[in-house]
Amino acid sequence: MTPTYHHGDLRRAVLDRAVEVIAEEGPGQFSLRSLAADLGVSHAAPRHHFGSRQGVLTALAAEGFTLLAVALQSARESGGDFADVGVAYVGFAVAHPSHFAVMFSPTLLDHGDAGLAAAQELTFAELRGGVRALEAQGRAADPAAAVLAAWSIVHGIATLALSGSLDASALRTDAAEDLLELTRRSATLLFRPDAGRPP
Repeated sequence: MTPTYHHGDLRRAVLDRAVEVIAEEGPGQFSLRSLAADLGVSHAAPRHHFGSRQGVLTALAAEGFTLLAVALQSARESGGDFADVGVAYVGFAVAHPSHFAVMFSPTLLDHGDAGLAAAQELTFAELRGGVRALEAQGRAADPAAAVLAAWSIVHGIATLALSGSLDASALRTDAAEDLLELTRRSATLLFRPDAGRPP
């Protein structure tokens, strides 16, 4: 049981408790009343910050997209190539599974929220920027398709890993194989210098 809330940042405490509940039960499996009870505050207190359960989930998603954008930017600015950005994407998902689950559950979110829209744009700007770099190298002739393909690969790997499907499948022949190294190899395969060229 989470320790009751005593003082300080209630908004942060609500988000942290929501992360714990989502990790245990999945996104959306809580009410503001239950979070308030867990934290030992009045049932109305979380509404002051979030308004509704959707408000909590939207705030978590916005936080997640911001953290993801920072992770992708850090991979890029440290001299990494596009495969490194893909590795950062999967690394984020594994480190923040509750955020990741909420970020990509659109029916749970308020898409009119300006903070969410801005955070999403930060993330997708990083993905588009990586593809532009590949395009300049002649490795992405169709940028729109390249963004979709790259995102599909890393998002798919993250989703398969978090659901346990990757470990259960025969596709991962070495169970001890590092997930991030597998991600790097997959991303490199898509954007290797000879990709798309005839043999």
